[in-house]
Amino acid sequence: MIMPRIHIALAVADFSDSLADYTERLGQKPCCTVDGKYALWRTDILNFSISVNPEQAGVVRHLGFECEAAEEMTAETDANGLLWESFSARQQKQEILRIWPDAQFST
Repeated sequence: MIMPRIHIALAVADFSDSLADYTERLGQKPCCTVDGKYALWRTDILNFSISVNPEQAGVVRHLGFECEAAEEMTAETDANGLLWESFSARQQKQEILRIWPDAQFST
């Protein structure tokens, strides 16, 4: 059984500093970037993204699971008001491209 990756989406103040910091922390380059706005890393256990929002820097925007068995992208709020998404890698890519058509993906 393939375990889903936990997804954490974080708001950051400075894109360049955050890109360098999380690239070092995660030990790899992001698999998707939008210049100055967004980055996504996909490790064996983690799907981690950052997007620029200086007013909410350091705040978890939402959580979720990347699971290839997901039939569709879903989002629901938990008992504490946190948004949880569930999606496949393909569905996430489609959502990223819907928001940022100029997103750059690596292989």
